Amino acid sequence: MRQLSEADRDAIRLAQDPKFARWLEQIAATGGCAHPVHLSGSTTTRDATTGEILHHYDTRDEPGERLSVRCRNRRATVCAPCSRLHAGDTFHLVRAGLLGGKTVPTTVRHRPRLFVTLTAPSFGSVHRAGDRCRPRRDGGECEHGRPLSCGAVHDTTDSLVGQPLCADCYDYPAHTLWHAHAGKLWDCFVIGVRRHLASSVGLTQSSFPDHARLSFARVAEYQKRAAVHAHAVVRLDGPAGPDDEPPAWGTPARLIDAVRASAHRVVVRTVYSPAIGELALRWGAQVDARPLRADGLGPDDEAVAAYVAKYVTKGASETGAGTDHRLTTWDDIDTAPVTDHVRALMRSCWRLGGLPEYAPLHLRAWAHTLGYRGHILTKSRAYSTTYAALRADRAEYVGRDVLPGAATDAHWRFVGSGHTSGAALIAAGIAEDLEQSRRLHAEAKAEGEWSR
Repeated sequence: MRQLSEADRDAIRLAQDPKFARWLEQIAATGGCAHPVHLSGSTTTRDATTGEILHHYDTRDEPGERLSVRCRNRRATVCAPCSRLHAGDTFHLVRAGLLGGKTVPTTVRHRPRLFVTLTAPSFGSVHRAGDRCRPRRDGGECEHGRPLSCGAVHDTTDSLVGQPLCADCYDYPAHTLWHAHAGKLWDCFVIGVRRHLASSVGLTQSSFPDHARLSFARVAEYQKRAAVHAHAVVRLDGPAGPDDEPPAWGTPARLIDAVRASAHRVVVRTVYSPAIGELALRWGAQVDARPLRADGLGPDDEAVAAYVAKYVTKGASETGAGTDHRLTTWDDIDTAPVTDHVRALMRSCWRLGGLPEYAPLHLRAWAHTLGYRGHILTKSRAYSTTYAALRADRAEYVGRDVLPGAATDAHWRFVGSGHTSGAALIAAGIAEDLEQSRRLHAEAKAEGEWSR
């Protein structure tokens, strides 16, 4: 007979609790969240005119005298149920900027819109998948005695893909500092696009906002070589934003020219360091700008929104570039479950982070993401709705039975987070059941649409 594990015994203990049914309701309400936040407090709803109590809720009547709510972590490796919710919000946020909805007019679909990819420059030769990897007729070795060529045909799953041919030749400080300045590079790129658009039609940069407005949503993606890519939806509107038509000169072709020109011209210089010197940081030579077409001849709007939504849920550990948790000591780098290449980047962050000239970059605090300190998804204000607005709409939908003219008085405090081993086991089962139901519903819906 199999011996019960600690998690099994804890699950049995929970199931024997008189309030187990209510506890299950709470966990189901969080979608089976892997790391729920526990709150203690009360909410009282009164008639705003008479002061009469319409509804009162207090956690003293709940299991453990607390209420569990979602952790809202976007990373699937940390909490799969909450990451799916975040992916859904991201999909609607990006989609609204492409097709309209969520306060954005549907006319935006007919605006000049691009799907843009900007890459990092080379910091050294790495193994690559596909055709023969780095073939050289003359062979040759680097100054460290390692081959300058490979010649193998690597599969995309080969662990060598993205790793340097020679780690000693690889410019780890430049890679680290490029990541730390990637956000500034993007800001300069956007300014450059506006400047190029203005100059191409005889406008001054300062007068550009009187004629047009550039909006975007950008997602960061780590490549196999652990360098960040930037994928963005870029849209040109009139000066008032989504509600305003762009000027006649605002064409996709002109927007593509501006994107390419800005990407090739942008330069961000680092502060001078006695150890590194001053670096001139640029985007990589590979720039892709594809028009999104309302007639369906370009990349599909829904597919672009789905791609962005899928990527934002990936944790650093899932992409093979860093970890999902901050590193607090040098020893943490040695024990991190990463490749030697990523470990070298972490060490570079730690070393450079100890230099006073780089203190504003907080490189040690961001060593787990290899120096990249921007958000995975960023957008301009006028692109579309916000995460906060989407969450507010969801909360309003959930609480749609609240009477008009009511005033709510709430008092809450944080009392903990996470699950016991048995609770985690039960929550995982609930999350799996909910995901299976969602999958079956999606399949049934797809079959219904196909049969029409």
